[in-house]
Amino acid sequence: MEVFYFNSSILYIHRPPLNISVEGGDITVYEECKDMPAALIFYLVLQFINMFLGIPANVMVLWLLHKNKGDSSTSDIFILHLAILDIFFCLLPPLELANKVFLTISSMWYALRFFYGVKDSSLLFLSCICLDRYMAVLHPITFTELKDRSHRTVCVAVVWLVTLAYAAAKCVGSIPNFEKAFVIMILAAFAFMLFCNGAILHALRKSGPGRDEMHPVKKRAFKMVLIILGIIVFNYFPPVALFPFQERFSQDVFNCYINYVSFGFMDISSSIQPVLYLSREKLPRVFCCCRKDGDSGNSTDPS
Repeated sequence: MEVFYFNSSILYIHRPPLNISVEGGDITVYEECKDMPAALIFYLVLQFINMFLGIPANVMVLWLLHKNKGDSSTSDIFILHLAILDIFFCLLPPLELANKVFLTISSMWYALRFFYGVKDSSLLFLSCICLDRYMAVLHPITFTELKDRSHRTVCVAVVWLVTLAYAAAKCVGSIPNFEKAFVIMILAAFAFMLFCNGAILHALRKSGPGRDEMHPVKKRAFKMVLIILGIIVFNYFPPVALFPFQERFSQDVFNCYINYVSFGFMDISSSIQPVLYLSREKLPRVFCCCRKDGDSGNSTDPS
């Protein structure tokens, strides 16, 4: 059996650490963190919430996007691919539970690291949504000129290429200093999304003396931006705030506590994102058989 040796320099690559070789054989991640198991249990609970809530919620998002494709937002192409990405990631909990608690089969880590890399790159699709909303609100003339062009499809293709390349590199797990790529990506994406959403909220608030006096389309845009901003802060602030200060924590505390808590908050976005999207779309009305065609009101383009 191939053996991986644990050290702090590969922490970000493997998300939670790999199985650790000790005298007498390999031990599981759970056994390695047996003195501090709370964070690992917390992480696994969130992962199974992702599986039982995230999969049906993301499937419902795909169905809703398909149903309302005639009355869609320009951001829907990014939301669609983000939902597809999250569905695949939400399939992982049984494999994670087996390989962290019960087994010491290191070959499973190749598949886990690949999907960890895919999930890490979900930030790129969120950044695309934020950029699309930013252009729609702050630069409406340019946005209108580019609205019907194929650049969004090209952007999606580029994001998937970057995502797969990043995930493949993470799967290899032996590239020197590769952990810095994740830190740089999450810090840059976090700052970019905060800037875009802050600028959008400021512009929309200036559109009238009070939020209640906004144009209905701008109200929907305002609500969508607030949702994205909430996701950014709640799900991505913990790793942004903690990972750059790894050296301030002991190795055991960071590996068995900080690491799992941070990624737990980040990964639960696979459930929170579709649930908030569905709540914005007033999902119960979708199932009403007598719903009028003119009631959809799903567009969020403030153009």
